[in-house]
Amino acid sequence: MSWKAADGRPRHSGKSTMPANRRILVAVKDFRAASHPAALKAAQLARAWGAELHLFHSLATPVYEDLFGQGEHSLQGLERDLRQQALQRLELIADQLRLHSIKVTVTAEWDYPVYEAIVRKAMRIKADLVVVSRHAGRHTAPWMLRMTDWELVRLSPVPLLLVKNPHAYRHPAVLVAVDPTHAYAKPLQLDKEILRMGRAVSEGLRGTLHAVHAYARMPSTAGVMTPSLFEKMERQQLRAAKARLTHTLRSTRVSQARQYLVASDPIGAITQAARKSGSAIVVMGAVSRSGLKRLFIGNTAESILDELSCDILVVKPTKFRNRVTVSARGARVILTPQFGPMGLI
Repeated sequence: MSWKAADGRPRHSGKSTMPANRRILVAVKDFRAASHPAALKAAQLARAWGAELHLFHSLATPVYEDLFGQGEHSLQGLERDLRQQALQRLELIADQLRLHSIKVTVTAEWDYPVYEAIVRKAMRIKADLVVVSRHAGRHTAPWMLRMTDWELVRLSPVPLLLVKNPHAYRHPAVLVAVDPTHAYAKPLQLDKEILRMGRAVSEGLRGTLHAVHAYARMPSTAGVMTPSLFEKMERQQLRAAKARLTHTLRSTRVSQARQYLVASDPIGAITQAARKSGSAIVVMGAVSRSGLKRLFIGNTAESILDELSCDILVVKPTKFRNRVTVSARGARVILTPQFGPMGLI
């Protein structure tokens, strides 16, 4: 594994906007893979922020045991051997990252489902960021298939970086998607968290910070009005949206050329701005919902997973409630009865 910082050299950056005692959790999906983009990019951030890196693999594959077999001893031995194999593979990845003066620890635990195991581990080590490779392919009926990345967007209280592009960061453009109108019940504090993470990433990687705000266009069926009045009201909406965005970005250094006001829905606006800015990372907020309300209203962060080719950093409100249980489930053991010539023994 080979990587360098955003300016081409391994380095530590100067002052950062991230809090002290930084920890980054990397969920390693396949430790046998030839490359590990999530670990690579997490290492770049760890180097920039002076953070600790934790490589984690959840052993979630079901373990089948004979119902009438030796049982306990052989089962524990199998679990121990598989965990040791995972740790050895993780250490090989960690050794490459340690060459760049990064503190790296590795953990493999029997726990399931994977997304809950990742959240549990993040909470246990008090991680400031979780990094995971995105599920390959499009999300189809995600509320039924329960893709790991989709569920992490919904459940993780810790900022989540979904790695979609395998290439290392090189002075990346970082796009923050803010919502000054606080639509869809998004709290005021969420925009501040989005901006904080966006600044931390762009400054740490010596990139550029961009911002997008989607605002509602005047509906064509807004009643009977003259063309001049319609244009006047559209100009007023644009001015109001610009004022809101300027107020939201008042504490940042986002130039006018890097601010995007788009009269569209959030998904269309973010996609358009990401393409125009050539963004490597889009930072956006998510408010978890459940039941029919979530099904009908949807969630911009979840819906846009398939639309963007760049990485996505999802931020939750500071008061987000974590619904994942604290205790790990251990191995998922499935008992299999033995069959003889006459059927079940």
